[in-house]
Amino acid sequence: SQNMRDSILYLVKEGKKKGLSISFDPNIRVQLWESRDNMIDTMNYIASYADYIIPNLSEGKILTGKTSEVEIAEFFLQKGVKNVIVKLGNKGCFVKNSHIAEYVKGFKVDKVVDTVGAGDAFAAGLLSGLLKGKSLIESATLGNAAGAIAVTFKGDNEGLPTIEELENFIKIASRDY
Repeated sequence: SQNMRDSILYLVKEGKKKGLSISFDPNIRVQLWESRDNMIDTMNYIASYADYIIPNLSEGKILTGKTSEVEIAEFFLQKGVKNVIVKLGNKGCFVKNSHIAEYVKGFKVDKVVDTVGAGDAFAAGLLSGLLKGKSLIESATLGNAAGAIAVTFKGDNEGLPTIEELENFIKIASRDY
């Protein structure tokens, strides 16, 4: 609704004024918008305030009209976003800012049960790493691990790991590479 959009924009702008770090995961649901163009314009406007934007590849394509994760990252950096993290599913993610442009490898899982919630788990892992002072690459690795763990459970939050479980998963999985 317009009221919800206005509220989000107000909160984002106030957060920026107060020096808060803003992360934005577009989580596109086209059917909730009155028009695709309005959705794209609104989300890109919100993104322009973000320190971190976390789209998956298909969301990035919709919002930017670009076809690759590199082009998507460039688009958002030119909009003023400081860090772009494009989720690439089981391939991991692509991370870009003014200092780095790097692919962060995903993790192999033996059996995918349900992909619902994997993107949200990725965002939770990424942001928890950043909040703990880890580098963007280390945080993206945590995000990849959280997404990998999440797909081994049914539902959108049943398999969310603790930070200790994430770090243990990464240690064990790293031995398998």
